[in-house]
Amino acid sequence: MVAVAIAAGQALFKRVGLSMRGQPLLDGFLMIACQPALYVALGVYGVATLMWIWILSRVPLMVAYPWVAISVVIVPVLGWLVFDERIVPIFWLGIGLILVGLFLTQVAAQIS
Repeated sequence: MVAVAIAAGQALFKRVGLSMRGQPLLDGFLMIACQPALYVALGVYGVATLMWIWILSRVPLMVAYPWVAISVVIVPVLGWLVFDERIVPIFWLGIGLILVGLFLTQVAAQIS
């Protein structure tokens, strides 16, 4: 759930970032200060941080932390689906390796 919230926040940050494209730095920052998506993204990150702290109070770090890698999978896929960003075929192999690594870390955590 934390990884999904982080991914959603990243998609919102991307949307905000696209709105400031082509603007001088200060003008761009002033422009995004008026965008609700920025504050929603910050709120999502805040809630995700609180959820993460709650999870860490109950789950060993070696079990919990590898799940953050799911956001490394979700964010580019969101970029592809929502913003029509290109994903090259070798990237899909990388996603597969991340998922295999996540599986292996969770199996290892059960063994130890």
